[in-house]
Amino acid sequence: MPVATKICGLTTPETLDAALGGGASHVGFVFFPPSPRHLDFARATGLAARVPDGVSRVGVFVDPDDGLLDQAIAAARLSAVQLHKTAPDRVAAIRARIGRETWAAVAVKTRADLEQARRFSGAADRILYDAKTPDGAALPGGMGLRFDWALLDGFRHSLPWALSGGLDAGNVADAIRRTGAPLVDVSSGVESAAGVKDVDKIAAFLKAARL
Repeated sequence: MPVATKICGLTTPETLDAALGGGASHVGFVFFPPSPRHLDFARATGLAARVPDGVSRVGVFVDPDDGLLDQAIAAARLSAVQLHKTAPDRVAAIRARIGRETWAAVAVKTRADLEQARRFSGAADRILYDAKTPDGAALPGGMGLRFDWALLDGFRHSLPWALSGGLDAGNVADAIRRTGAPLVDVSSGVESAAGVKDVDKIAAFLKAARL
């Protein structure tokens, strides 16, 4: 099976089109004002209209309230939601309420962090393993950090999963071979500056992910 690919934090038609043209299976829209990739609802609506059926539109949130979720889902016609810093019971409640695919992001630095993923069994549809950001960091991800992929050796996943954190065109093929990731997710690794996606880097990443 080909590896699924998600280009996250898209903010312009040109970079969205690059992701779609390169064969991304998922595109990510961020709804978190502290992020340089944050979208307002009007821009999200315009971008979502360019996404064809068959490509998943994933909204990225940090412990959101129901109002934000409802507005973002309607604006961007979201297929899925990706939840950071959200407790398992809240993830389960969101999943039951919205009736859409629900991802739980797990911040990883140690094997013990990986074990936390099991708390989401029955609550989420997919786990996104992401690199843990430093204490006090404004953002929960998208900072170009990676964790030690060896932590995944022999780990029994309780849910479908995705790999994120510090991926780019130069290391994604190795990451896929090393971990067996069925889905890879990139944001800062295809940028020329924080929040500024690069069409050539997007194309290179998607090409490299096709082993």
